[in-house]
Amino acid sequence: MNTIQSTHAKQDDGLSSALVFLLALGAGLAAASIYYSQPLLGVLGTDLQTSAAAVGWVPTLTQLGYALGILLLAPLGDRYDRRRVIAIKAGLLAAALLLSSLSPTLGVLLVASLALGLVATLAQDIVPAAATLAPETRRGRVVGTVMTGLLLGILLSRVVSGFVAEHFGWRTVFAAAAVAVLLLGLALWRVLPPFAPTSRLPYGQLIGSLLQLWRQHPELRRAALAQGLLSVAFSGFWSTMAVMLHGAPYHLGTSAAGAFGLAGAAGALAAPLAGRYADRHGPARVSLAGAALTALSFAAMFFLPALSPHHALWLIAASTVGFDLGIQVSLIAHQTIVYGLDPAARSRLNAVLLSSTFVGMSMGAALGNALLAQAGWTGVTALAVMAALGAWALRLQAPAQTRQG
Repeated sequence: MNTIQSTHAKQDDGLSSALVFLLALGAGLAAASIYYSQPLLGVLGTDLQTSAAAVGWVPTLTQLGYALGILLLAPLGDRYDRRRVIAIKAGLLAAALLLSSLSPTLGVLLVASLALGLVATLAQDIVPAAATLAPETRRGRVVGTVMTGLLLGILLSRVVSGFVAEHFGWRTVFAAAAVAVLLLGLALWRVLPPFAPTSRLPYGQLIGSLLQLWRQHPELRRAALAQGLLSVAFSGFWSTMAVMLHGAPYHLGTSAAGAFGLAGAAGALAAPLAGRYADRHGPARVSLAGAALTALSFAAMFFLPALSPHHALWLIAASTVGFDLGIQVSLIAHQTIVYGLDPAARSRLNAVLLSSTFVGMSMGAALGNALLAQAGWTGVTALAVMAALGAWALRLQAPAQTRQG
């Protein structure tokens, strides 16, 4: 016990700004790996001489691999030295990216895509590592900064991928990413301190303990369910927006729809501010404010039918900034909450939180598309508002002293 406490004390003292930046960069590169393929599907189909439906399995298997990795691999950070886990996953991710770049057939690319998703969960090893290294008084700020890197990686991945593919070919995208991840893994191996394992459970019991943690911690359930509901709203909007903008009265193409994604930068850049506020006033209060902002931002879109197309687009843009900020702020707050529940189980707690988020994303996409067909954009907006209000109500159930920090 004294050894572990001594290790954590040294880690707290050694958390430099350069190390935080490197962790943020690592989280961004790992998360970006999941999305490189999305702008490339057209050229992939042509180059590999396969149909659009078949090549659509590339991002699908990547996302499936990521979901499986969160459940099956992310908890390993509690069982083994997290520094070693990060280095091994970085090497495997670089190998999966390289295999993607060299794939001669669609079948090989599909195998590489599934493997890539599994080990891209490297991002979810880096975030708990940052939370462990940070002293309690700075944990929200440090997690927020690392999440900024992760969110910017997601935001910029499609832009970088499309640009590189257009000028140098799609295989260069994956090859360059493989080199970047490999260099990152070597750098993290050199600068990260060893992490003492916090669990000795065999693998089967380690995975089974996820359910035990769910039952043990009401705040974990509240945070996971609230973030899952916010993800329903988020995914319901983004899975239908391009279709909505393509039709009357907007008649906009895919590039215009993609431009709205730049609003994600607002959430990414606000993440460290949310972390600082969580350190000062308590993360539960921040999550409550984030859910309220999300609900109000979606509710504003009920007024779209009364506006001209020009003014409606401005309202959509403003609402997008608002709800993205609210959802990202809530995510930072929820991560800060769950990381503080049990320092010995941070990887598993993170896996539970993100599993709920992924389930919410899937449900939001399915419900959003069904409602768009049956009730139009008003139905999608209603879904998003109700989901965000559900998250807000869950946060209200937190003990009063927790909300007050």
